[in-house]
Amino acid sequence: FRQLRKSLPSTSTIGYVPTMGALHDGHLSLVDRARKENDIVVSSIFVNPTQFGKNEDLGKYPRQLEKDVEMLAARGADHVFIPDVDMMYGKHHVAYIDPTGFDDIPEGKSRPGHFRGVATIVTKLFNIVQPTRAYFGQKDAAQCVLIQRIVEDLNIPVEIVIMDTVREADGLAMLSRNAYLT
Repeated sequence: FRQLRKSLPSTSTIGYVPTMGALHDGHLSLVDRARKENDIVVSSIFVNPTQFGKNEDLGKYPRQLEKDVEMLAARGADHVFIPDVDMMYGKHHVAYIDPTGFDDIPEGKSRPGHFRGVATIVTKLFNIVQPTRAYFGQKDAAQCVLIQRIVEDLNIPVEIVIMDTVREADGLAMLSRNAYLT
């Protein structure tokens, strides 16, 4: 992807929507906004193992790669970056972003290491994609705060756009894991 990034005009604005796949209308609303505000739209699909705990659902996390790519293309994503675990965490990988304080909040206490995994992968993806703007849903409020802190603390030149949570007809926030409810 870095070669592609280098080939783009330096004046192009790049809107970036990172995902773990199993897309729903919430994700697609982020792509729609990115499409309106940028010259080029990039999305990524990567189920990040470092943000899952030992007893969490990494192996069962919903995956529908082909359908996701089709959905992103239909909404105007110009490029879909689909790295594998070896690309993101090679066998000699030792560097992580370990944000202070996030393990002390309720979500951090119940999911040790989750925010470290999120901070690390988002930083890595920002370094690879080098977006002008990155789009996130407010549903993951603590994650949004974390990402804003990373960008500010590490001087990453990306504007973070936080969008309202998209909900199901019954008011439930749209989640990829809602597939477990059917």
